[in-house]
Amino acid sequence: MPLFQYKAIDASGKFITGSLDAGNSNDLELRLEKMEMDLVTFKQKDLGTDLFGRNKIGRRDLINFSFYLEQLTRAGVPILEGLADLRDGEENPTFRDIITGLIEAIEGGNSFSQALNLYPKIFDDVFVSLIRVGERSGRMSVVLVDITETLKWQDELMAKAKKIMMYPSVIGTLVLSVIMFMMIFVVPDIMGAIVSLGGKIPFETRLLMATSNFLINYWYIVIATPFAIFFTLKYFYSTSTKARFRLDGLMLKLPIVGPVNEKIKISRFTRYFSLMFASGITVLDAINLSKGVLSNSVLEDGIDRAWQQISEGSSISEAFKNIGIFPPLVVRMLRVGESSGQMDKSLDNVSYFFDRDINDSIEKMEPVLQTSLMATIGIIVLWLALSVLGPIYDTISTIDF
Repeated sequence: MPLFQYKAIDASGKFITGSLDAGNSNDLELRLEKMEMDLVTFKQKDLGTDLFGRNKIGRRDLINFSFYLEQLTRAGVPILEGLADLRDGEENPTFRDIITGLIEAIEGGNSFSQALNLYPKIFDDVFVSLIRVGERSGRMSVVLVDITETLKWQDELMAKAKKIMMYPSVIGTLVLSVIMFMMIFVVPDIMGAIVSLGGKIPFETRLLMATSNFLINYWYIVIATPFAIFFTLKYFYSTSTKARFRLDGLMLKLPIVGPVNEKIKISRFTRYFSLMFASGITVLDAINLSKGVLSNSVLEDGIDRAWQQISEGSSISEAFKNIGIFPPLVVRMLRVGESSGQMDKSLDNVSYFFDRDINDSIEKMEPVLQTSLMATIGIIVLWLALSVLGPIYDTISTIDF
């Protein structure tokens, strides 16, 4: 049951704020009336997010939730009893409160899918739709297996991506910190000694001196600029549709990372599309629901165009070919599935194709990123060496022994 934060006034005219579980706003008002208070304002509190709006329920929590619930339903345990067992064994207090809310919602007359729909930040439209299919078909345990496997695949994929990005991020941050320290505290003394030699100062040394002076005088700007850029882009991304479309397109065109990012998002789409199609959801509904997992407006626009073409009578393979997102091999797989009447198997093959392609791309990306990082560090070190040693060597070479 949702949790509401409210502001009410009691019989003495005193304003009171608090929080209360209620089915909806009318239920909240009735509960406050029983407490001899009149509702003034209210706001539904999302149990799944913290003060900064970040999700406190991780993918691992959802994996455990769907896995254990599948095991219980397969054993014939009713949903309510299974949820109660999960609640009693849940270590995450926030998720425990959500499971409690699910139990109360079901006891109040809602179906399992309707109860899940009360927490959209935790259980997305795809999750809820698949559970609804399981309720209608009586194959709840089968649907929960599919959900669990899909969530595990996503978790493994994200773990690989984070592992690859961790090394360049840590090493790059460490090197930049050391270079900045040298520029501010070490280079000025060295440059002072070089200038005192009285020789000609080469261009690379003058550039190093200018960089050092800039960092000494405006170090706070250098540190604040990345944060300012990040929050500015985040603001426009969340408030402007045009800016979001351009930024999403830019993310897909980034060197090395962009193509892999696009493959991951399309793979997520095809996996969910396959899962929903195999569960009995119509093609148009499956595409429309699966589109939400892309999290990229450029790709979503392409899927919308494909959806429109299919709704007007085009085949799935032809529509996906026309939008130019899917590789020719994938389009051919879909065409074979349509002609053979085994579209679900073709969609599974598409997911398998993307999984292998992504794994290969990630394995190739790791050495490329590491090599690029080492080359960048080498160029910076070479610049520092030439800037410092060059003038000293020129001065020494002019001395007549």
